[in-house]
Amino acid sequence: MVILLGRVDSQEIEQMSERVVGHASFADRLVADVAKPNEMLERVAALVDWRAVEGIVGCLRAGRMGAPGYPALTMFKALLLQQWFGLSDPALEDQIADRLSFRRFLGLSLSDKTPDHATVWRFREDLGRSGLSGEAFAEIERQIECSGLMLKQGTLIDASLVPAAVNRPPPPPEMPPPDADGRPASKLVRSPLDPDAAWTRKDGKYHFGYKIHVGLDLESRFIRRRCFTPANINDSVPADQLICGDERRVYADKAYDSRPRRLRLKAQGVGDGIMRRANRWHPLGRWEVVRNRLLVRRRASIEPLFALLKNVYRLARARYRGLSRNAAHLDLAITAANLKRWTQLA
Repeated sequence: MVILLGRVDSQEIEQMSERVVGHASFADRLVADVAKPNEMLERVAALVDWRAVEGIVGCLRAGRMGAPGYPALTMFKALLLQQWFGLSDPALEDQIADRLSFRRFLGLSLSDKTPDHATVWRFREDLGRSGLSGEAFAEIERQIECSGLMLKQGTLIDASLVPAAVNRPPPPPEMPPPDADGRPASKLVRSPLDPDAAWTRKDGKYHFGYKIHVGLDLESRFIRRRCFTPANINDSVPADQLICGDERRVYADKAYDSRPRRLRLKAQGVGDGIMRRANRWHPLGRWEVVRNRLLVRRRASIEPLFALLKNVYRLARARYRGLSRNAAHLDLAITAANLKRWTQLA
């Protein structure tokens, strides 16, 4: 007897290779009645349209070979837990298995097996290589904007250095002059362990690693834009990516001052809050000096954000090797920070 099997497409194969989780048993309902929930996680779970997020990260399927993989949304939520609670991959594995609030947030029942630290690592690798961490951040930022909490009175843009995870190579004897397009010269000493990291000089000192660039909503304190680059990229190069175009004013320090940027802001109807920079041919006038002093107080409110990212979300030093891995870490950290801020304001 011959049995004819219908053709199975690749999407069906992927669905077959994914675990089915979240089937609540009597024990789950009993524990849910007596266990104290984590209020922050409950609020995040209720505020976010997770279907939209799943539509972005859902193509990242683990377990195409071997054991079925966990749903991509479950793994993405696990990485958010890692950011909020400052956990390593092994510690995250232990906490998911141990804490009922974590299982509830991830949609795992008491009978479901929990992902191990290797599974977490592989998913984060796939997330970084695909660039979908940035799309997930943008989707959640869009949802926050739709909630009406993004006030858009002003955007603070700034950058901060992050040392590389590897030991520093010998510093260059002197920084080469910039290329013709204004970017730093590419012939700098690199590390074979992390070739994406680069040298830069700030305040007379050499720094080796990367740079975080952010655009922060002035009043609501939500991070609206972000960029992660090697340290030798000048602050002004990605600056226009941090400007949203719908804010009333942009605030920035002297490093971002340029005539083309001021003209673009004027054409967009966005106020110019960029501090003025003097040069040997055009010293600052008296009013410009006073204006800079006033703007220093306004733009200084972005410094607590960098303290939060470095002290709470473990960005004081790069945790991984390579630009894409660390960029994904930044995306996850600021997504987690925005979600926590959302629960405080909603």
